[in-house]
Amino acid sequence: MHREVCGHRLLPLLLAVAAAAAAAQQPPAAPASGIYTCTDDKGRRLTSDRPIPECTAKEQRVLNRDGSLKAVHPPSYTADERAALEAEARQRAEARAAQADAVRRDRNLLARYPNEAPHRKAREAALDSVRLAMQTSERRLLELAAERKPLDTETEFYAGKPLPPKLRSQIDANEAATEAQRAARLQQLAEIDRINRLYDAELARLKLLWAGAAPGSLGPLAPAAPGATAGGAAVLPAAVKTSNLH
Repeated sequence: MHREVCGHRLLPLLLAVAAAAAAAQQPPAAPASGIYTCTDDKGRRLTSDRPIPECTAKEQRVLNRDGSLKAVHPPSYTADERAALEAEARQRAEARAAQADAVRRDRNLLARYPNEAPHRKAREAALDSVRLAMQTSERRLLELAAERKPLDTETEFYAGKPLPPKLRSQIDANEAATEAQRAARLQQLAEIDRINRLYDAELARLKLLWAGAAPGSLGPLAPAAPGATAGGAAVLPAAVKTSNLH
C-alpha cells in the first residue's frame, strides 16, 4: 500500500522532469520578422510576413506586431540604377567639396586683404618683378642695336658680294639674340596683363565681400579677358612705353 502511494506521487514529478528535458533539447523559436507593407504600382496596399516581390522597386516598411515601425527597406535597384545613384552621390559630394573650397578661398582672401591698401601693395610687388625683367630686356635690346651698327657699316663694303663667314656669323648671332629678347618682352607683357587681370578680378570680388557678401556665394573667380587689364590698359614700365615695340 505504501509503495502504491509513493508511486502515485512520483509519477507527476517524473513526467514534469521529462517534459522540461524535452523542451530544453528543442531549439528556441525564431523571433517574428515583422509585417512587410508597401503600395504597388496600381496603388494597392500590400502586406506580408516576408519581403513583397511586387515591391522590390519600392520602399517597404516593416512593422512590429503592434503596428509600430520596425524598419524601412529601401528599393532593390538594378546595376544601372545603382551606378546612376552612385554617380549622383559623387556629384553631390563634389559639389559640397567645391562649395567648401570656395568658402575657404574667400575667407583666406578676406584675411589676407582686409582692405584695398594691402591688395594694391601686393599687385605692385607682383608687377615689379616683371617690370625689372622687362627693363633688363630693354637694356639688352639697346646693347644689341649698338653692336649691330658697326656690322651694318662693314656690310656696306661687300655690296653685291658674299659676306665673309665671320661677319655673316656675327650678324646671325646678333639677329638671333635680338629676336630672343623681343620674344621675352612679349612674354613679359603678357605676364603683366595676366597679373593685372587676376588682381582686378580679386579686387572686384573683395569689394563684394567687404560689402557683406557671404564667402562662397560669388561663384568662381573669373579674370577678365586678356588685354582688358587695369581699367582697360596694361601697366607698362616707362622704358617699354617709349621704345619701339617692333
